[in-house]
Amino acid sequence: MLFGGRKATVLLFLGDILVFALSLWITLLLRYGGLPTREMLALHAGPFFMLFCLWVFVFYISGLYGKQVIRFRTELWGAIVRTQVFNIVLAALFFFLTPQIGITPKTNLAIYLAVSLVGVCVWRLGIFPRITVPSRRVGAALIGSGPEVDELFREVNGNPRYPLQFVVRADAALLARDFAAFTEDVQKHKVSVLIVDADHDAVRAVLPQIYRLTVRNPHYQFLDFYRVYEEVFDRVPLSLLRYEWFLKNASRRGPGAYALAKRLIDLVGGALMAVITVLITPVVALALQLEYPGPVFIVQNRIGVRGARIRTYKFRSMRFGDRSAWQGEDENKVTRVGSFLRKTSLDEFPQCINILRGEISLIGPRNDLEALAVRLAEEIPYYNVRYGVKPGITGWAQINQRYESGNISPQSVEETKVRLAYDFYYIKHRSLSLDLVIALKTLKRMLFRVSSW
Repeated sequence: MLFGGRKATVLLFLGDILVFALSLWITLLLRYGGLPTREMLALHAGPFFMLFCLWVFVFYISGLYGKQVIRFRTELWGAIVRTQVFNIVLAALFFFLTPQIGITPKTNLAIYLAVSLVGVCVWRLGIFPRITVPSRRVGAALIGSGPEVDELFREVNGNPRYPLQFVVRADAALLARDFAAFTEDVQKHKVSVLIVDADHDAVRAVLPQIYRLTVRNPHYQFLDFYRVYEEVFDRVPLSLLRYEWFLKNASRRGPGAYALAKRLIDLVGGALMAVITVLITPVVALALQLEYPGPVFIVQNRIGVRGARIRTYKFRSMRFGDRSAWQGEDENKVTRVGSFLRKTSLDEFPQCINILRGEISLIGPRNDLEALAVRLAEEIPYYNVRYGVKPGITGWAQINQRYESGNISPQSVEETKVRLAYDFYYIKHRSLSLDLVIALKTLKRMLFRVSSW
């Protein structure tokens, strides 16, 4: 990958394993007042190894191996503490509910949890950032125009953890007028990487000159802007799309094995959701009636694959049923019970009916209420392309996009445009491996209720 995410992730993983193992050694040293013997280490190695594996899995679904974590330290301390608190609960359950392990490490466990928390924080907040920050940032030139080009420029130059730094910024229109000045700037600032929006009309006119420049100076690395933007933001640069992109990516069909596997997973997942729905309906119904009397379920007309109208089912989470307007455009309010249902995603479980029917999937672009979909299609170019694949209950946008405080879904056209950019990324890259990532991160959001990294 361009920004070394895979290597950094492996390093982060190996460092976590080393911290967990070293924490066990320190725990035994503190507990018994001497260097741990081989017998002592062998006794604890087995059960604690299982605990290590469990913790690493929790770290993964918590997003602590995501590339955003590798690049940023914002809110990382809080994320580590929240995850470790959950790990403490798991560790207690693991040891105290499995007496057959043969050790009863109440004191050992308490010491280990404290030591490992300190160790993880020192490793992730102190050591890892220092050994992974590039010692020298490569000079790069950014060629193009538009809001996404501006966004990439600010993101890369505003964060020293990227190995690139844009030292030359070339507007597409100005570049066509004076390419010689651009060449001088590139040479003056010792640029090594050219990131080019080759689909921009003004840039296309000077592509032959850019090509000759790279041929005469083979040390230049030529990168496509779309690829770099997608790698940095995990979404498609929306305002720069052309019809060719949709013909190439949105119209393709996944392999038959993927479609079959996805359908089988939907059937199993839909059946499990159906069982849970039957079990919780009496409790949900009573809670809803006590707070604000009304129907337990709501039926909505939504847009399905290829624009088909479907009727979906949900637990009621608002006073009068879910709105088809933006927040603040009506007096409908989310109830306290409804807020809990939304935060835990339990309001979505009655859609098991739609999943079993094959109308929606567990994973895919989120479908819209029919009235809202018509409104959005009028305001956002290419919006209906997202209905080229089967919609889902959760998706790439839901686990990545951050909304305004208090919102759990887009509440404006601008937020919907960002969601659409994530949806197009999913449409382009959809696969079982990506679906697995989405499923695990959705599980993390349901369990931890922390913002997506």
